[in-house]
Amino acid sequence: MIPIIAIAGYSDAGKTTLVEKLVPVLKKKGYRVGTIKHSEHESNFDTRGKDSWRHFASGADAVLVSSSDKIIMIRKQDRCYEDANARLAYLKSHLTDMDVVLVEGFKKAAIPKIEVFRPRPDNGKGGLNDEPVCLHDDNLIAMVTDADVKVNAPVFGLAEAERLADFIVGKFLSF
Repeated sequence: MIPIIAIAGYSDAGKTTLVEKLVPVLKKKGYRVGTIKHSEHESNFDTRGKDSWRHFASGADAVLVSSSDKIIMIRKQDRCYEDANARLAYLKSHLTDMDVVLVEGFKKAAIPKIEVFRPRPDNGKGGLNDEPVCLHDDNLIAMVTDADVKVNAPVFGLAEAERLADFIVGKFLSF
């Protein structure tokens, strides 16, 4: 079974930055890494007027765009998945040839979570918060932070992608 790990946290905590750091480290170790980005906002991933956009706009349920080095899929969901676990199971089915899938978001799903936490600065401005969102979540497996947080999971610094990748490999990828 392909391990799926959520990179969770509040908005602007650094989730995307952590994914950007983890993926190349895991790739360097020889693993195939898939990612899923959770977004509550409707996104248009294609450029209006281009052929792939026109295919999808014409009503195609799925459009696969292939070049010499990439495949991009745009696909309508066959139903609305309100439950985070059901939505992840459906999305993961498109990544069956990966060794690990990192999911940005899905903090309510019952899957292993690594939280990125940055406390609110003294001035109280910005999208940062006072307490981790997954602090009391039984699925929290690690915390990535520069704050002094008491948590029942290993804690990694914001610049410790290599060490965090070793943790992921040891916990999920060493068979």
